[in-house]
Amino acid sequence: MKRVPITLRGAEALRNELRKLKSESRPAIIKAIAEARSHGDLSENAEYHAAREQQGFIEGRIQELEAKLSSAEVIDVSTLDAGGRVVFGATVEVEDEDTGARLTWQIVGEDEADIKAGRISIGSPIARALVGKQEGDSVEVAAPGGARNYEVIAVRYE
Repeated sequence: MKRVPITLRGAEALRNELRKLKSESRPAIIKAIAEARSHGDLSENAEYHAAREQQGFIEGRIQELEAKLSSAEVIDVSTLDAGGRVVFGATVEVEDEDTGARLTWQIVGEDEADIKAGRISIGSPIARALVGKQEGDSVEVAAPGGARNYEVIAVRYE
């Protein structure tokens, strides 16, 4: 089985969602199905069909989360010592060499990526270009609007 890297925070978020689905959502939908069944004829019971469909989504998400967690390789970023190099989990501060704008990203697993929160996927073009670099290095990233050049200002493991 292929191991998929995930940060400690990302794994905890998946575990919390799984716990909530199993302890709250699943029992609630089972109750809703029982309630809808008590209303009689199931063939024309929209509440019953909606509840069954919702149950399918919940069970599917539970299976998806369990599969992700079983293949996850949890990495505690705070214990990394990569000698100042950009690796999975590192927080990287860069400066756009054209505009002078400073940006900060943490390189995370696919499921944790959230560009608005400053978390980019290890598989993204930016992360692939940054991995292995260190402070002072320049990288060129092929972006949809054309190539962008960044200088690595700082690398942190937090």
